Amino acid sequence: MTTGTSHAHGPRMQFAKAAPEVYKAMISLDAAARKGLDPALAELVKTRASQLNHCAFCIDMHTKDARAAGESEERLYLLNAWEEAGDLYTEKEQAALALTEAVTVLTDGFVPDEVYERAAKHFEERELAQLIALILTINAWNRIGVTTRMTPGVYKPNV
Repeated sequence: MTTGTSHAHGPRMQFAKAAPEVYKAMISLDAAARKGLDPALAELVKTRASQLNHCAFCIDMHTKDARAAGESEERLYLLNAWEEAGDLYTEKEQAALALTEAVTVLTDGFVPDEVYERAAKHFEERELAQLIALILTINAWNRIGVTTRMTPGVYKPNV
């Protein structure tokens, strides 16, 4: 969402240095949230939430991590239109992406039952809890990235 005014995109602060305990806790939360989830699915979820939140730093990071993990360019390019991409994404991935959008946007103040039930059909309860944790974690990272204006383009994946 734009307001018609532009703003400088330089970083406002180095969050990790300004709040090191919070940053370390976020790193731990992120690692805990990913446990037991398919790494490729995790990168799709992180990228999609970052697209919705307009976090350029996180979009850059997670598309690079997805590519490093073997994700195709086609699937990354079409991620923001995944519902129209036919069978390019599995039913399980589609359920995870729908849940990601519902949890990230919360436009009606809740996650619709049909979205939750769709995800629950494809994920066992523990895995679903991990997926929810992953979604809330990337949303927190996005808010840090957007608020502090982290600079995209500098991230290098650990390959």
